[in-house]
Amino acid sequence: MNGSTAIVAGGSGLIGSHCLRNLLADDRYEQVVALVRRPLAVYHPKLKQKTVDFNRLEHVVEFLRADEVFCCLGTTIRIAGSKDEFRKVDFHFPLQLARLASSSNVRQFLMVTSLGADPNSSVFYNRVKGEVEREVAKLPFSAIHFFRPSLLLGNRPEFRLGERIGARLMETVRFLMVGKWRRYRAIRASVVARAMVNAARLDLPGVHYYESNVIESMVKTNGAESSR
Repeated sequence: MNGSTAIVAGGSGLIGSHCLRNLLADDRYEQVVALVRRPLAVYHPKLKQKTVDFNRLEHVVEFLRADEVFCCLGTTIRIAGSKDEFRKVDFHFPLQLARLASSSNVRQFLMVTSLGADPNSSVFYNRVKGEVEREVAKLPFSAIHFFRPSLLLGNRPEFRLGERIGARLMETVRFLMVGKWRRYRAIRASVVARAMVNAARLDLPGVHYYESNVIESMVKTNGAESSR
């Protein structure tokens, strides 16, 4: 797969920034295109940054010619300011990106959603994540990979008090979370990013879903487990 091109959306975020670094360090990729709202302070001979308005993604179709797209877009209702704005970032933007990538013959689409994603959930956040998974899964990619991490660990560019408290609590009880509870363990964003790149390397056809326990195993074994 040497000479491949990857696209990253959300490269300034917690998972996206790690994903971008991993892709730039991977010899399989000749070029990495970052779709950004504002330029990143990242410089590399393989990196091409394209400043885009995610409300008008159709204007950058020419930059969506790639082998794989890594979608790490996401926000919170508090940061977005309203449920409508949250839905725009976590549903409309990723789905539009996926549709345009599919029409540009991108082979693999890899996307971060969330543990608990379910289009029938009574929880708004989980319902939106499930709805975007459902719609993206309908698109004719060779492979689609959904990553459903639990609480993320890592240094975010913005401070989230609730996540900081939750992360400390989860780390305290981590040793108790075994068996069926392993999927709820907090997980480092760098591990999720590495698992995404590993999944792309395997080039498994079909639609796959990975929760935190499986994501961790993908990095430890450099393999993958999935459910269809």
